[in-house]
Parts: sequence; C-alpha cells; structure tokens
Amino acid sequence: MANRLSQIATRTGDDGTTGLGDGQRVPKNHLRIAAMGDVDELNSHIGVLLAEPLPADVRELLVVIQHELFNLGGELSIPGYTVLKDKAVARLDAALAHYNAQLPRLAEFILPAGTRSASLAHVARAVARRAERAVVALAAQEAVNAAPRLFLNRLSDLLFVLARVLNRANLDGLGGDDVYWRSERLAQQGTADDDLPDGT
Repeated sequence: MANRLSQIATRTGDDGTTGLGDGQRVPKNHLRIAAMGDVDELNSHIGVLLAEPLPADVRELLVVIQHELFNLGGELSIPGYTVLKDKAVARLDAALAHYNAQLPRLAEFILPAGTRSASLAHVARAVARRAERAVVALAAQEAVNAAPRLFLNRLSDLLFVLARVLNRANLDGLGGDDVYWRSERLAQQGTADDDLPDGT
C-alpha cells in the first residue's frame, strides 16, 4: 500500500486497463470501475459540501458518511469482499428519521435550489442516485453485496432531506425555505405567483 500511495503516476493504465484491489486488471470502462468512479465522485461532492458553513451535527454526519463511502468503494474494488457493514445503513435510516421529523410535510415538488449548501447537497443527491444505478447495473452482471446498494439508496434520500434542512439553517443570515416548483396545477387553481414560497 505504501508504494501505491507514494507512486501516483504508475503508467500501468496507459493501455486502457486498471487494477482492482485483488490484483486483476480490467478495462477502465468496466461496470465495476464505473460504479467505483461514481462513488468516488459522490464522496468528492460531499467534500465540497463540507467546505461550506454547516450545522455541527450535519457536518459530523457527513464526515462519517465520507468514511463509509470510502469503505463502499473498497468493497467494490475487490469482488466478493465485504467492508461496508449493515450498521452503516442503519445509521442512515436513523439520521433520515431524525432530520425528516424536523421538516414540514411537502405539498409540492421542490427544485434543487436555495442556499449554496442546500444546492450542493442536491448535487450530491443526484450523484448518489447515479452511483446507485451503477451498482445495480454491476449487480446484474456480477455478485454484489446488498449493503452498497441499500446504502446509496438511503444516502440519496438523506441528502434530499439534508438539503431541506440546510435551506432552513440560519447560517450567516441565509436561512430560508424550500424552492417550490410552480406547477400547472397550482396555476390552474388560480394561485398567484406572489403567493408561492420561493425561498427568497
């Protein structure tokens, strides 16, 4: 591992292949590599979110999630290996219930917008969904444990909820509300635009 970390440019991937954790080499467009890449991208987006002012409890949760995503990526890198534990999924379930209980019920769809931190959470949510799709595609071809799929599914839901929480967080006076989709149904009911909450 020390040699791998100290030598970044190995040139072994110049032929379009890359190495898995068990030593085998596969094409860089392999479904397993695509899933690993999406998980890595998701973790990077959460890193950007962590660079924003955040409530302390949300920050602590996201740091734990980053470590779990690293475990998830490690599991994907070694076929047949188990790293991610069931308790990681249970932790997301508990966080989802905790934060969702603090929010008003949604009567309309919301847009991925609002404060910068909330918008970054929405971007991470969308990447989590893509990572989940990549894991499902891989599982259709090879044996994959259930925990990575479940974790990504729960995480995308949690990031949606956290985006709503962050839109309401009064950090630097930027707290607000969800940004609601202006649906045709509401327009047909005669609701004026000025009557719709828009996060401003």
